[in-house]
Amino acid sequence: MPLPKMPSKPATLLDIDALPKLAKTAKKPSQKTAAKKAIKTADMSTETVVASKPAIKTAAKKAVKTATKTATKTTTKAASKTTSKTSAKKTKKVVDTQTTGPDSITSTPITPANTPAVIATKPRVVHPTERREGQPALFVLDTNVLLHDPSSLFRFEEHDIYLPMTTLEELDQQKKGMSEVARNARQVSRWLNDLVSEVNQPDDFERGVPLDTLGHGNASGRMFFQTKGLSQTLPADFPMAKADNQILAVVQALTQADPQRAVVLVSKDINMRLKAKTLCLNAEDYYNDHVLEDTDLLYTGVQAFEEDFWSQQISDVESWQQDGMTFYRIHGPLCAQLHVNQFLHIKTAVPLFVQVREIAGQTAVLATLRDYSHAKNHVWGIMARNQEQNFALNLLMDPDCDFVTLLGQAGTGKTLLALAAGLTQVLETQRYSEIIMTRVTVPVAEDIGFLPGTEEEKMQPWMGALEDNLEVLNARPDNQEPTWGQNAAMEVIQSKIKVKSLNFMRGRTFLKKFLILDEAQNLTPKQMKTLITRAGPGTKVVCLGNIAQIDTPYLTESSSGLTYVVDRFKDWPHAGHVTLQRGERSRLADYAADIL
Repeated sequence: MPLPKMPSKPATLLDIDALPKLAKTAKKPSQKTAAKKAIKTADMSTETVVASKPAIKTAAKKAVKTATKTATKTTTKAASKTTSKTSAKKTKKVVDTQTTGPDSITSTPITPANTPAVIATKPRVVHPTERREGQPALFVLDTNVLLHDPSSLFRFEEHDIYLPMTTLEELDQQKKGMSEVARNARQVSRWLNDLVSEVNQPDDFERGVPLDTLGHGNASGRMFFQTKGLSQTLPADFPMAKADNQILAVVQALTQADPQRAVVLVSKDINMRLKAKTLCLNAEDYYNDHVLEDTDLLYTGVQAFEEDFWSQQISDVESWQQDGMTFYRIHGPLCAQLHVNQFLHIKTAVPLFVQVREIAGQTAVLATLRDYSHAKNHVWGIMARNQEQNFALNLLMDPDCDFVTLLGQAGTGKTLLALAAGLTQVLETQRYSEIIMTRVTVPVAEDIGFLPGTEEEKMQPWMGALEDNLEVLNARPDNQEPTWGQNAAMEVIQSKIKVKSLNFMRGRTFLKKFLILDEAQNLTPKQMKTLITRAGPGTKVVCLGNIAQIDTPYLTESSSGLTYVVDRFKDWPHAGHVTLQRGERSRLADYAADIL
């Protein structure tokens, strides 16, 4: 019997080894059953391919074809679904592990195809604005924050603070000496000791030490100490022998330990904050000592109004004459925006300049000014050359104004006006017994070292402005020798002016003194408080400065002590402030101040 002919086309063979692997990827029971049937059918069909009878061959071909279609369709569907789920999980994982800086949070999805491999290895950073509702942020304090402001421990309200062990070690290194930094380090150490004085168990440190135990009610958070080593995963380029990098490692470990909590490094060091941002960690400056974000919004003491000022009042304006001045009582919502001793410039046909004397709710009392630009009202031979100088002299000559601040660029006449007003009230009206002048001894360039002599002799190199202004106040005709009377008058004037150092102000009390603090922009808020609290009964304090010329390190226009007192005293009825706008020194000085 002849053998049957072999088919002209080879039968489609199925990769049986791949079917069990594809069957495992199937998730639903129906998919698994279909895959198993396909495997069983394929096994039977493969054996019948070698049969000799045509019927058997035909049946085998149909079985193989059916099994191939069924298995391929089933496994392809299962594999496709599994692949899509795996891809979605990977995409979600990459997005979750994406890190952002503290100033911007991106929500753009990132796919595995365009995601750098390094992103998936960095911890997710939660910005303070993104933190879980009801959970306080955790602020890690750098050493320079505590040395700058010891009370920063209690300035974070409901949030928690964390002190790395490196911070405590650096505090210990800075506590020796008589400098301001050493005193702050000792103060921080004393407060930390008082806070932990009632902690007896190690578990108490794990739960955190309450910050309100010393009477600081606004600090409702807790303080945590680093009590154990934390995993350090900083790049190799960050040497761990450096204290800043050790603190960065702590911030990164805390961020990884609780990804849902906002962990923020607080540091006054700009480079420290930059390094933290390169590691995708939250880092911020210490803003509690910043009076304003923008110094252009600082109170100037002067406000201008258009001609419709009088028509904006609710009812009729009352006016009367008293002591040679005209008073106006106005009513309206505008009064709540004014400050006592603020100057108003009303732009009418004849410009009107008035000073706010009283404020009570929606009622204010305004008074006209004494015109010190007229020769008959000169102050020690000095007349006001612009409206701001006129405002300043009204404050300096007002016996009811105990604290005056004058801001302005170089050449606006701050020191000259203050010294002229002081001499007039010391030697002519005898309202004050003497003038005390002081300033911060911060050099512009390299320090010249220790100076010989007494306290006043040591301060003489810093008081060149005093000598220059005394020459202006006692000017003589050119090429004319001073007479005996002029020399005697100069000696009397100099005897009434004392030069003191700020280093010896602690514990002193000045009675009936005209105290002038020059270059006050170089003082910290704490130093400013130390000086102003020296004033006794009958003393007037005048602070002069230019916040654009700060020479003290770590002080800015927003954190200067002069900016601080201008903002804090603007609502006190016995204080006044004026920002001088126009320079009067010389045309060269004015031009240089504008373009340089």
